[in-house]
Amino acid sequence: MLATIINTDTPALEEKVRKVEGRTLREVTVKIGLERIDIQEGITVEALLDSGATELVMSSEFARKQGFKLKKLERPINVRNIDRLLNKEGPIEHTVEVNIYY
Repeated sequence: MLATIINTDTPALEEKVRKVEGRTLREVTVKIGLERIDIQEGITVEALLDSGATELVMSSEFARKQGFKLKKLERPINVRNIDRLLNKEGPIEHTVEVNIYY
């Protein structure tokens, strides 16, 4: 699931509507719990649900700020957008072990 994860206090499930380049976009977000496996400590965050995504993703900046232990992948994973172009953020180079509660 491609998810932009941010800290916020919103209802458990929320639909947002916004305009981007003149188009109306609908976003569905859900509150989830993320637990660091190494210390069994968790946080609550808002995650963007993306029905077309094939993986669960969080930004490396967010992972580092929250103290998640990043494990380097043997081979980076290229990320393509809906238009099949490579994502400007570059490939996925790390993974984290995390328990997710929803």
